[in-house]
Amino acid sequence: MSRFLVNRRRFLTVAGVAAAAVPLSGCDGLDGYLSGQSPVRGFMASANTLTYRVQRVLIGADQLAPEFAASEVRQGQRPNGSTDPTDADYLTLQGRAFSDYRLQVTGLVEKPVSFSLNELRNMPARTQITRHDCVEGWSCIAKWSGVPLARVLDEAKVKPEARFVVFHCFDSMNLGLSGAVPYYESIDLIDARHPQTIVAYGCNDQPLPVANGAPLRVRIERQLGYKMAKYIKSIEVVSTLEPFGRGKGGFWEDLGYEWYAGI
Repeated sequence: MSRFLVNRRRFLTVAGVAAAAVPLSGCDGLDGYLSGQSPVRGFMASANTLTYRVQRVLIGADQLAPEFAASEVRQGQRPNGSTDPTDADYLTLQGRAFSDYRLQVTGLVEKPVSFSLNELRNMPARTQITRHDCVEGWSCIAKWSGVPLARVLDEAKVKPEARFVVFHCFDSMNLGLSGAVPYYESIDLIDARHPQTIVAYGCNDQPLPVANGAPLRVRIERQLGYKMAKYIKSIEVVSTLEPFGRGKGGFWEDLGYEWYAGI
């Protein structure tokens, strides 16, 4: 494991602890943090911008994440984040083995489209054996199969003014007194069109398990695990992230994690 990755994980872990500690800080509590009034959030936003710029310089747009031999897959993919969505629509789809599921692609596209799982499986596929690196400090090598996100976007014909792809998900995360918040995540079009960025429907030669994000999850192999949204409901192509959540590009980012989690 690279020294850079270890240092990055240490930074992100500290960031997560800082975010978790905010509710204990009196008047500068979670609401203040999420509304942008917290000095902790200001520090995190500055660090995020610096990290993104530096890594975009250091990492080429088409540089690949390491891929591994089949012999390196020695266990099932360890789940991360939520593992059992309770959304009513999701449970209905799950009860029908996702036969009625359709992936919606909307936003700044010339042709909004939707795809069934069978339609996605019949598109040109990519299979890759890669390492999932979690911000919590663990890693797991698994074999992923899916359709390149670039192919899905090409079907919808992305408009020139588009800059980001937002993943809307079926699962929700609890924010204590603020209640459950729908999970979402985002990446820029550079990573969306990276050859290893896939909408995955298979893991280790089996249909994607529910615990790992069925029916679809995104694999963004050059970023940390929390960027790889599971239980994808729809994809929206946008020019700005401001209208979503607290405007920082993802559930964890709204709590202080970095938006660009490159490794």
